[in-house]
Amino acid sequence: MIGRLRGTIAAVGEGQALIDVAGVGYLVHAGSRTLQKLTIGEPAELFVETQMSESAIRLFAFVAGEERAWFARLQDAPGVGAKTALAILDTLTLPQLMDAIALADTTAISRANGVGKKLAERIVTEFKGKPPPMGLFASGFTAASTTPTPIATGARAAAISALVNLGYNSADASRAVAQAARDAGEDAKEAALIRAALKALAPAS
Repeated sequence: MIGRLRGTIAAVGEGQALIDVAGVGYLVHAGSRTLQKLTIGEPAELFVETQMSESAIRLFAFVAGEERAWFARLQDAPGVGAKTALAILDTLTLPQLMDAIALADTTAISRANGVGKKLAERIVTEFKGKPPPMGLFASGFTAASTTPTPIATGARAAAISALVNLGYNSADASRAVAQAARDAGEDAKEAALIRAALKALAPAS
């Protein structure tokens, strides 16, 4: 199984790219968000999910390990195949996807091509309250030749952890921090997220 490719981008097309690795050309499928970061003639390091069938071997490429891990994990939801998972990751950044799941925002997930309301609801049901994928490439590492993709680490993760330590369950903490991040902005600091989340979790008087 191929898990990572490091080489030179030989060609970029619609939904695909060709990466030259020591003289061997590997054709990979990728979303437009990934393809926009690839430049013909430039070196690149891509994380790969290999899918095999009786008729073909298909390689799906991502610039960040977390994207590859989410691509694989999304397909655990009933009705989500490779094409749909790729469309979701092409429409939503990882923070946006995790916020949509935490807030049960099916409208945001439904913006992905081929995802209707019922499928979006199944995705929310499958992942709500569960931790993000912790597989082989979900380590927080991003390919050095690309721009890092922000994920729910740093201030968000610290804020969720602080709320859990205060006695809130993970699902409620994730939902409150997701809403706080939407209100305060992607660059909000841990303390600001905690204050806003605690306010949202406080019982109405």
